[in-house]
Amino acid sequence: METSGTLANQLLIAMPGMADPNFSSTVTLICEHNDEGALGIVINRPLTLKLGGLFEQLDLEDSDPGTADDPVLMGGPVGPERGFVLHDTAHSYENSLPVSDDICLTLSRDIIDAMATGDGPDKALVALGYAGWEAGQLEHEMLANSWLNVPATPDIVFDMPFIDRWSAAAREIGIDISRMSTDAGHA
Repeated sequence: METSGTLANQLLIAMPGMADPNFSSTVTLICEHNDEGALGIVINRPLTLKLGGLFEQLDLEDSDPGTADDPVLMGGPVGPERGFVLHDTAHSYENSLPVSDDICLTLSRDIIDAMATGDGPDKALVALGYAGWEAGQLEHEMLANSWLNVPATPDIVFDMPFIDRWSAAAREIGIDISRMSTDAGHA
């Protein structure tokens, strides 16, 4: 999938000095980035809400007990009433946006229905809300050293424990983020 000139399919790693509490110590998968702005999903902020609770709120029977115990994520501060599902590409659903050859973002209810019955994707994250940037805003934040970026991998997005994702993403580019200063500058 061609993504040159864009930050789509990149993980944004919040720098240690990130002042915005919505993004402190987060990893955000950029799902779409173009001239109009960017949309991302924070992939390391689990809520206390589990999928089983979400299924109940949507009047779905959760016949898949393994899925019911999976946490729902805080995907970002924008539209917290809206649901987003990051998932592998083995199945297709309505309103899916390919992020990469390995990851899709789906905004339609059909995927949640499938997950409740055990027929959903093998790998998936459900998030409420998203991170959004207006045209040029993300580029400005990158120049201000608010974020590091690294190509997304399905392993970090789907398999790694949430608590390890921030430091693991930084290690992908050889950085021990726990040793970084909270001050940033340009050389």
